[in-house]
Amino acid sequence: MLKNRKLETITEAAGWIGVLAILLAYALISFQIVNAESVWYHGLNLVGGVGIIVDAVADKNYQPAVLNVVWIAIAMYALTRLYY
Repeated sequence: MLKNRKLETITEAAGWIGVLAILLAYALISFQIVNAESVWYHGLNLVGGVGIIVDAVADKNYQPAVLNVVWIAIAMYALTRLYY
């Protein structure tokens, strides 16, 4: 029981970190602090997507997981494009 609570706390924290990362990325680009070709912007989106996937899969809530798999793929493509 305690192990399940610990795991739930970890997955919830990952989800909230993911949400905050995506919101921060959106704010940074909206306020023109970074541009659309910024490593920070795409990196935050990548971290955010992973965090939300961790929580969504743990909760067996697959719609956000699928959405964030695509979100991560876009972020990875953009980051790859910046370096190659």
